[in-house]
Amino acid sequence: MATSTDAPATEPTSTAVQVAVVGAGGKMGMRVSRNLARSHHTLRYAENSPAGTERMNAEGRTAVSTDQAVDGADVVILAVPDTVLGVVSQTVVPAMKPGAILITLDPAAAYAGLLTQRDDVLQACAHPCHPSVFLERTKPEEYQDNFGGEAALQNVVAAFDHEATPQNLAKRDLAEDVIRIMYGPVDTVHWVSVKQLAVLEPTLVETVACMIGQLLKDALHETVHTVGVPEEAAKAMLFGHVQIALTNTLRGSNPFSDACLIAMDYGRESIVKDDWKKIFRDDELDHVITKMLKLDNTEH
Repeated sequence: MATSTDAPATEPTSTAVQVAVVGAGGKMGMRVSRNLARSHHTLRYAENSPAGTERMNAEGRTAVSTDQAVDGADVVILAVPDTVLGVVSQTVVPAMKPGAILITLDPAAAYAGLLTQRDDVLQACAHPCHPSVFLERTKPEEYQDNFGGEAALQNVVAAFDHEATPQNLAKRDLAEDVIRIMYGPVDTVHWVSVKQLAVLEPTLVETVACMIGQLLKDALHETVHTVGVPEEAAKAMLFGHVQIALTNTLRGSNPFSDACLIAMDYGRESIVKDDWKKIFRDDELDHVITKMLKLDNTEH
């Protein structure tokens, strides 16, 4: 298992290039800009909102227009919400120089076919995995970094649906260098297809994992406010058993007792629909992404 203290080196492997961050004053824009600002690359930042510009100024970064940021950039990062990625790409992609790389942070818009395309502009999508629940942490700052990108080691899954020519693979290496910096510290960048990345997020981690997290919160509320169990006792029992449930099911650490298996079967029968695995069908993936992006249909 990788730990935060024995992380492999993520020093840059490429020469310095020009990187533009569009949406640099937003939540993710601030996170990636903060890391990239400490890199060997030359940075330009674009931000339209006054609030975002104020956040950037507070950290010593100055916003320029999108045209200025993108002009001549080797790598352009669109750190804007999924719902506007398509519209923003209509302005940004035509202005990019030939051979440049466009990096988006979420796969939904790319999978839905919303991003403007150019034959001479390569596109990558890179999404952070966030520090693993199984990550061995040793320092206070690592424990405090639940999201990743500050002190705790995380992985990244990225998509690059281009022909594997030597030139394109060299561009992918450059993209990976930038990705490792902006999400650092990073252990491994896993390269998959855009569709596979879309199955991971939203289907695996939002439709399933995040929903289960909310279900746990709702169950805790019922335990405390409907049944009347003292809140601290309920939290102590739940938080410890969440760890046991994950280590037993995902890592096979220990077998569940026979009585626990019976209770688990009751839970599945009471809570989970029999046809739940339909969420992994292509049409269901299309359905959830159109809802997320407020579209009539996908265009892939």
